[in-house]
Amino acid sequence: MISEQFIFIGTAVSLIGISLYIKDIFLGNTKPNLVSWFLWMLGPFLGAFFQLKAGAGLSALPVFMAGFGPLLVIIFSLWNKNAYWKITRFDIICGFFSLLALVIYVITHNLGVSIIFAIISDALASMPTIAKSWKFPETETVAPYFTGIFSNILGLLIIKNWIFLIYSFSAYLIVLNITIICCIKRKKIFGILRGI
Repeated sequence: MISEQFIFIGTAVSLIGISLYIKDIFLGNTKPNLVSWFLWMLGPFLGAFFQLKAGAGLSALPVFMAGFGPLLVIIFSLWNKNAYWKITRFDIICGFFSLLALVIYVITHNLGVSIIFAIISDALASMPTIAKSWKFPETETVAPYFTGIFSNILGLLIIKNWIFLIYSFSAYLIVLNITIICCIKRKKIFGILRGI
């Protein structure tokens, strides 16, 4: 376990990652899927609330930042009308089931069940961006996903009470961010693997 003060480094790094993503939106290099980003905002905000309710303290900050960054992406994407990805039927289906899981997450009175549905909701919200990153990697930027990994690792390292409710969302976000980076960089990764 490291000092809780390190969490502020993770927060600053997350803000840098989101700033780079927003810069790429304005340059036209990145086109976020607003279904994913909207739901990525809701789930972590609720996840951070339930983590705090379970006694997480500052270790909930990376999860909160996982919602705050998408809020900024949505605001700046809507400001720049040509900046976001067109919504497909697949996006709507994923969004619907993500919202359904989010509703179950909110109404259940068991914190353990709540956090599982928060993760399910976030994973479903991620499907449109994962699919887009796989098919059109040039429309994504790795910065917020990379800094999300760093921030959530720091969040895990400051945990004092290792219970599922406190560590699960951060651990999930690390796996999700690695997955999206692998989709964006898959051609480079496969090229390296072929050379081995």
